[in-house]
Amino acid sequence: MMKKTLFQLHWLFGITAGLVLAVMGITGALYSFQEELLRAFNADVLTVEVRAEGVLPPAELVRRVEAAQGDTVSMLWVDVREGNAARIFFTPPPGERRGALRYADPYTGALKGEAAGQGFFNLMLKLHRFLAMGDTGRQITGACTLMLVFFCLSGLYLRWPRKPLNWRTWLTLDWAKKGRAFNWDLHAVAGTWCLVIYLLFAITGLFWSYEWYRSGLNTLLADQSAAGQAHKRGEGRARQGPPALDNNAPARTVDYDAIWANLKQAAGPGLASYNLRLPALGGQPANLFYLLEDAAHPRAFNTLVLDPATGQIKRHDRYTDKSFKAQLLQSVYALHVGEYFGLPGRIILTVASLSMPLFFVTGWLLYLDRRRKKRQVRAARGTVDSQQVSRDSWLIGFASQSGTAEQLAWQSAGQLQAAGLPVQVRPLADVGEHDLRQARRALFVVSTFGDGEAPDSARGFERKVLGQPWALNELNYALLALGDRQYPHFCGFARRLQAWLGERGASTAFSAVEVDNADQAALQRWQQQLAQLTGTQPISAWQPASFGNWTLVQRQLLNPGSLGGPVYLLGLRAEQPVSWEAGDLVEVLPLNGKPRIEAFLKGMALDSEAAVRIDDLPLTLAQALAGRQLPSRREHLVGLHPQAVVDALAPIGSREYSIASIASDGLLELIVRQERHADGHLGLGSGWLTEYLPLDGSVSLRVRRNSGFHLPQTAAPMVLIGNGTGLAGLRSLIRARVNAGEPRNWLLFGERNRAHDLLCAQELQGWLDNGELARLDLAFSRDQAEKIYVQDVLLQQAEAFKRWVADGAYVYVCGSLHGMAAGVDAALKGMLGEETVQRLIEDGRYRRDVY
Repeated sequence: MMKKTLFQLHWLFGITAGLVLAVMGITGALYSFQEELLRAFNADVLTVEVRAEGVLPPAELVRRVEAAQGDTVSMLWVDVREGNAARIFFTPPPGERRGALRYADPYTGALKGEAAGQGFFNLMLKLHRFLAMGDTGRQITGACTLMLVFFCLSGLYLRWPRKPLNWRTWLTLDWAKKGRAFNWDLHAVAGTWCLVIYLLFAITGLFWSYEWYRSGLNTLLADQSAAGQAHKRGEGRARQGPPALDNNAPARTVDYDAIWANLKQAAGPGLASYNLRLPALGGQPANLFYLLEDAAHPRAFNTLVLDPATGQIKRHDRYTDKSFKAQLLQSVYALHVGEYFGLPGRIILTVASLSMPLFFVTGWLLYLDRRRKKRQVRAARGTVDSQQVSRDSWLIGFASQSGTAEQLAWQSAGQLQAAGLPVQVRPLADVGEHDLRQARRALFVVSTFGDGEAPDSARGFERKVLGQPWALNELNYALLALGDRQYPHFCGFARRLQAWLGERGASTAFSAVEVDNADQAALQRWQQQLAQLTGTQPISAWQPASFGNWTLVQRQLLNPGSLGGPVYLLGLRAEQPVSWEAGDLVEVLPLNGKPRIEAFLKGMALDSEAAVRIDDLPLTLAQALAGRQLPSRREHLVGLHPQAVVDALAPIGSREYSIASIASDGLLELIVRQERHADGHLGLGSGWLTEYLPLDGSVSLRVRRNSGFHLPQTAAPMVLIGNGTGLAGLRSLIRARVNAGEPRNWLLFGERNRAHDLLCAQELQGWLDNGELARLDLAFSRDQAEKIYVQDVLLQQAEAFKRWVADGAYVYVCGSLHGMAAGVDAALKGMLGEETVQRLIEDGRYRRDVY
């Protein structure tokens, strides 16, 4: 709960204060090298010739510049060693803190011209300190600086890995990541690099923002004898308004010769520069700051407080005489701009300051990505309003394994609601006796998993509801059953549901519609039956999402030298942005490769370039056969002309694959094993994707929602179990969890040999080292005499697994149905008991994507 709260505050403050901090970062970086930049562009003004006789004494320098300017000097800043022009400030007008600034040659007293760019840097300073908005802006920048402290500390907590001593986890950026994943990585890694610097910026910058903070630092750091006066002197003192004028005060007199003599005596031969600040009125002390050649840093000034009329020294504070903490207090400005650490420190702090907008930009991109995903979730529900539930509402219950039944249920609800009928859409797992007794009209959209089984999400409904002796005489229902006729028990679960409803007295609105592999004719019949029930015609026939053109941009062999079939990581990019959730699937329309087409045409006396047509589209025979199912026996086709051959062959159906990436990666990735048949030909789908489809070639593909394999809606541990290319679905889930900052992930993965078949090994090890995988247990069946499979490793870790389940873990299984998935299911029942496994399924904590 604490982590979630910190995360919410982190992004909330980030999208509000981030822009101000970005402005402060850029302006601060520009101002930090003000002197060097001004000198580079104004060499004729700010650079003077060094003369052997030395700089003029203050008395002579002041006399000459006052005569030339016609005004009284209030401050001198003179470099006595280098060829830098002296800075002369004259008496400020009433109500102003500082007067005009002029540059002068300290060796001759000649006034120099104006320095181009000085106004720009003055504006940068005003923007940096108070957004050029006066005291209101100062409060804003102060509050944002406090937020910067919060960003640093909360960001450190939010990304704290399980292995904090691994420096790569903290400081290395994965350039292979794309989209949201890269933005998150950049935000976190760059934040770690800049963490200490930003904390330094904040704790020193607050010195100029709040009096309470400044007083606290003085109390904490100033030496005891100077604690009461520390805030009135030094480079980091508070910037107050102009001093109040006292009309009765005596006129100011200055003995420059006495001041110069005392300065030379105090500083000795090592004097490098001095800054004389004169009071506005007589009877007040002057402050003389001087820097020695061997000073610790450019702001390590020694201070003389003296009587300007006589030059008599009242107090002499040497930087080296102060305690370390008092030196830090005097060096607040030097620490803030990096001068304390020399030129390398200034450069590093400037680069970090210029990087401030990076966090604002990446933070906003991450925020907008979360908003976009939330909109997509809402859009997936369409415009259906299922909140107003009454006895007259249509109950629409669905049972879905891969998401198709859920999608059709919402489409059915939309059609009813468009006719003005109230609806409530519920998963069957949430439908009980009260719902069925109260409802008068219902639609059931249910799929069958495997050979006649209920989908995982509906197992509890079948166990608790089917067989109950409830009287449902008032219920009138319709049933849409989804299945696959290759299984003996086609639509087995739907038929059991229908039989039970009939036994309980429920009546059917029309005969059940059974759909074989999303057959469009059957779905249109269902839609027409609903139209007759509502008395309105549907606006348009339901159509699944159309296949889009995707480009293959990456194909990487993951298991060179393996005893098994080659496994490839494929990267595909859509023509238009497409979004999906971790756990979703794709349907690919493969094509026959050229060798398969040539083998089919051999001996048939047909010209591969013969002209044919498909849906009025002119094609060559070879092009047409690429999209047709080519039978192994061709006797019935011998003697037919090319068009007749094409017409006699059925189109190739789609192939399903688990998505191995998340939408923010920027690429849709698949992990596909190349299948090879006994006759030497490659499998249709895998052969097309891994061999025949060229890089930068186009493939027809569409994304399909698989809600039964999505991430938990609440924060919880996850145990992910898979083998072979089943890693694809698990990889997308782990990536989504990593992006969400959830490290409680345990992966159990099995393959043949560790040396060749540890797919995505570097990525898995990186997650483990970074603490983004809490555990990684591997099973390699061929690395020892006795074969060890992933379910065997699961049994070996039974106690740890039970603890995870007791802590609320969700279990995800992805891979082969026969063998791995069945073995894992048996292992779970052996460890936890059938009743517990059944409860995990019913609660949605045991989810499978198997094939």
